[in-house]
Amino acid sequence: MSTSQLSRPMIGVGVLVWRDKQLLLGKRFVKGDQSCWQFPGGHLENGESVTDCARREVLEETSLKIKTIRHLGFTDKTFAVGSRRYITLLVSSDYDSGEAKTLEPDKCELWQWFDYQQLPEPLFKPITIFLSQAIVSQQDDLYALHCASRKIPVTL
Repeated sequence: MSTSQLSRPMIGVGVLVWRDKQLLLGKRFVKGDQSCWQFPGGHLENGESVTDCARREVLEETSLKIKTIRHLGFTDKTFAVGSRRYITLLVSSDYDSGEAKTLEPDKCELWQWFDYQQLPEPLFKPITIFLSQAIVSQQDDLYALHCASRKIPVTL
């Protein structure tokens, strides 16, 4: 990888999956025996829409199907994973069907539903960055943000 490729951030897509005011998080392996909690998501592929990426990543990682994808936000600060820098686009979705399964056991130990007001720690860096940007005061509410966010129209 060239120096210019290393300095240009990659685009990641993080997907909040909601079921009855609970969020799905996976226990992600970070370094050695360390772990953190993350939303499903991954790299935006060349030519792929954000919504297609969200559906694909959730299905590939958890076997779940999602619906009603909404614009939520993005991180405006890069963070590094390995030798890559990332900007993360976040979308919010509703659970549609399936049981959460660990389909990438080399990356994630398990998937679990959490009350959105009691998220586990430590959280994956893009989540903490996003929450610090989106939830500025105690009156702000992640579920209210999800409900108020614009639905992304389904395109063919």
